[in-house]
Amino acid sequence: MKKHTFLAFDIGATSGRAVLTTLVNGKFEMTEIHRFPNNLLELHGKYYWNIYSLYEELKKSLLLCAQQAIIPDSIGIDTWGVDFGYLASDGSLLGLPRAYRDPYTEGAPEEYFRLVPREEVYRLTGIQFMNFNSLFQLFRAKQEGFAPLENAEEILFIPDLLSYLLTGNKVCEYTDASTSQLLNPVTKQFEASLLEAAGVSPSIVRQVVMPGTLVGELTDALAEETGIGKVPVIAVAGHDTASAVAAVPAQDRHFAYLSSGTWSLMGIETEEPVITKESYENNFTNEGGIEGTTRFLKNITGMWLLEQCRKEWEKAGRTYTYPDIVRMAEQAAPFIRFVNPDDPRFANPPSMTKAIAGYCEATGQPVPVTDADFVRCIFESLALRYNRVIGMLKEMAPFRIERLHVIGGGSKNSLLNQFTANAIGMPVIAGPSEATAIGNAMIQARSAGIVSNRWEMRRLIADSVQTETFLPQDETRWKEVYERYIRITKQ
Repeated sequence: MKKHTFLAFDIGATSGRAVLTTLVNGKFEMTEIHRFPNNLLELHGKYYWNIYSLYEELKKSLLLCAQQAIIPDSIGIDTWGVDFGYLASDGSLLGLPRAYRDPYTEGAPEEYFRLVPREEVYRLTGIQFMNFNSLFQLFRAKQEGFAPLENAEEILFIPDLLSYLLTGNKVCEYTDASTSQLLNPVTKQFEASLLEAAGVSPSIVRQVVMPGTLVGELTDALAEETGIGKVPVIAVAGHDTASAVAAVPAQDRHFAYLSSGTWSLMGIETEEPVITKESYENNFTNEGGIEGTTRFLKNITGMWLLEQCRKEWEKAGRTYTYPDIVRMAEQAAPFIRFVNPDDPRFANPPSMTKAIAGYCEATGQPVPVTDADFVRCIFESLALRYNRVIGMLKEMAPFRIERLHVIGGGSKNSLLNQFTANAIGMPVIAGPSEATAIGNAMIQARSAGIVSNRWEMRRLIADSVQTETFLPQDETRWKEVYERYIRITKQ
């Protein structure tokens, strides 16, 4: 079988990387060739993404490929969602893209709902409400008289903007556009009424294209400068979670997924969006997936609590490796205290340990004493929160859920995976940890005709990556604990 090579750019809110995936004889291998920072720029009280710095890092990656005589079959880019850049009528980029962490959208949803009721916005988009959604960014930019918006012909979401810088061609990829709270998940078209209510012309957004669409080839200048030639650029699943879900090595649709990292995203893949009274009340979101599917999911605070605790402990001179953390949790007394990881007090407290201790005190539970107490509390609370969310999914899903696939960095946490299996009472299949880059590359492979659909992609992934299965243990006790957890957290 011919060897194929795909270059995946996987860019997050703090760093990015270039990963080469080589596919031969139905198996693939991955090599990270470049890693680079992605830093917010604060200028005069506004926060921006340095898109030009990212472009330079993409060029550097292309140069590294050329220097090693590696010419990929194609290139794909995935990033975070929501954010975008403004383009003038001549194609010029009007300044740096604003970042979702810019506080300018605080309070914007409530103001917007005076124009279009909250329930109507959800009915039209099926997207959970977050103040930094693209809809509210445009609404606030219009109120500010923000010059880039006032002079813009159109917007491009971040992965599409980077593809434009590489090729000179513009597209609007479905999965990333779906995070904007501007797209109707049924029609897969932008809702003009929502833009008009924000005071923005509907012409500012382009027609949506599906993952796997050819954007174009590298510009002549870039092909010559890097020495890599006229490599095609594919619009993959531009939203990183969509690329990650594409890499779930499932055999059939009877699965839920948990993309596990600082934040956890738990959901199912459906053929149609789920927009109901229950999904609205439970704040579930309908985002785009590959082949026109919907990722029906809920955001859960993930390892954020532990990461913030570790920062405090390091400042105090106590540094723990991840194996240390797991051993601490194993040795701590079980089922003593629980928190709801999604409680607002854990969003960004000055001290996470004090926030957890305060929650325990306020709910009549023993306050953690040792660092191990905190770790055990966090792990058990996450597993029990996952059970709460998967219970909601079971009630709303159009099919039976039989297993949970954990992907992303959190899939390597064997103890938490076992706790999760115990809590949800069904098998947990962990891996791959590099799901986003794998999904990015496999969508390129599908575009090249090497695989025909998402199930064939997933079979190939299952044959190439090692996963670990965790079966439920001590289910009766965990059910009793879950009932106590619900009483304590009042969920």
